[in-house]
Formats: sequence, C-alpha cells, structure tokens
Amino acid sequence: MTHPAFRSGGTAVITGAASGIGFAAAKRAASSGMAVLLIDLPGNRLTHATNELRTSGAQVRSAGVDVSDFDAMKRAAEHAAADLPPITVVMNNAGMGQPSKAVGDMEAWQRIMSVNFWGVLNGTQAFFPLIEAHGEKAAIINTGSKQGITTPPGNPAYNVSKAAVKTYTEGLAHELRNRENCAVSAHLLIPGWVHTAMTAPSGQKNPATWTAEQTVNFMLESLERGDFYILCPDNETPRSLDERRIAWAAGDIIENRPALSRWHPDWTEAFKQTL
Repeated sequence: MTHPAFRSGGTAVITGAASGIGFAAAKRAASSGMAVLLIDLPGNRLTHATNELRTSGAQVRSAGVDVSDFDAMKRAAEHAAADLPPITVVMNNAGMGQPSKAVGDMEAWQRIMSVNFWGVLNGTQAFFPLIEAHGEKAAIINTGSKQGITTPPGNPAYNVSKAAVKTYTEGLAHELRNRENCAVSAHLLIPGWVHTAMTAPSGQKNPATWTAEQTVNFMLESLERGDFYILCPDNETPRSLDERRIAWAAGDIIENRPALSRWHPDWTEAFKQTL
C-alpha cells in the first residue's frame, strides 16, 4: 500500500467495519502498521472483528455507533483523537439495503437515507477537522454504488442514497483540492458485485462476485494512481460493460429518451445493440 495516507504510524477510521469490505480494509490497514478504529453497530460481529485484529497484534479500538447519529460520531472522533495516532484515512463504508418503492415505504426511505447518505456526511464532518489539523497526507473514501449512477428500477431509496453519496463526494473532492494548504483528498469507491453479508445473506458465494479482499486490493491500486472514481469490476462485469451502462444512463437525458429507458420495452433492443 503506497498511497501516503495508508502509512505506518497513522490511523484508519472505518465505518461498517465489522464485516465485508469494511473489515477487509481494516485488516489491510492493520497489516501495514496502521492503528484502526472500527465503527459499526454494537454486537457480536463488532466484538469478533475487534478481537481478531487485536490477536494479530494491531492497535485497535472499536466504537459501537449508529453512523446516522452525528453526536455519537463526534464522540467517537474525540476519543480517537485522544487515544490513537493521527488519523490519515477515513473510510465511510457503512451501508444497508431493504426493499422500497417510490410511493410509500417511508420508514425504509428514512432508514436507508440516514445510514447510506447521512452516515457518510456525519463521518466526514466528524473526522475532517482532525485529519486537516495535522497537515499530513490523508484520504476520505466514501462507498457509493453503481446503482447510484445507473439507478435500475426496484429499489429507489437505495439508488437515491447512493446517488447522493456520489454527488456529495464529487463536491467534497472539489472543495478539498481548492482549499488552501489542504492535504486531504476525497475518493468515491464504486464496488462491483461483492460477496458480503448484505449481498449474500445465506452465505453462499456466487461465482460472479468478487471477494471483499479483491475489492480492497483494487481500491488501493486505484488510490495509488490517484483515481477519484474507483470503479470496480467483478467476475461477471468488466469495466467496458460498466462504461456502456453508465453512458446509456446519461444518454437518456441527452437523447430525451424515457426515464430508465434501458428497462423500457421500446428501447430494450436498442440498448442490447450497444453491448
């Protein structure tokens, strides 16, 4: 890991860190000599993840926090500043999904937005003052989704939450690169199909999925290059296919096609021909 933010003597703060991509990132950070703050909901998974990293000899702290609670995130930041080395990585990775509809399901909308978007905003706002203050190279990595770009039908609340993460992180990156003497960069992680507890509740791995470790490896390679958009493939979808899907989604506006024309019967064949 050669990105300057991932360095021995720094601290990585990771939300959604008890499993999946978050835990894989925590293990890689710890293996490079970083201290790690694991943030996730309190419970057995967080306890197990913390103990596993401590057994490896890593300097680890955990905080059982709901990322949608800004005050709790602020307290976690204050404790990290007091107990751990300088924070050089903040990875706002916590996320959730549940069924939703455009009309109705208000509780689902509120919960998904509070975790997937407000959790990212809360994590950034709570920890940014700490990582800017020390003046060293640092990175904020926010986990988005391809569904926040191509917005397929079926779960509009999730799509909207991840579209908000994309838009927010783009704005954050612009502000940071224009902030005087700021050594903090922002990046948008866009995973492919990853085998996690959220995507595979049964635990059965689909051959099309990447592991969380593969995703983190790709993320680190992209960070080393200085990429903002970390667009991950998987065993089913190469980058070339993602590019065509993303271009088609933008083309709906440019060509004045119906919304989500990729799934519209009048445009299905035209979309297939682009592939």
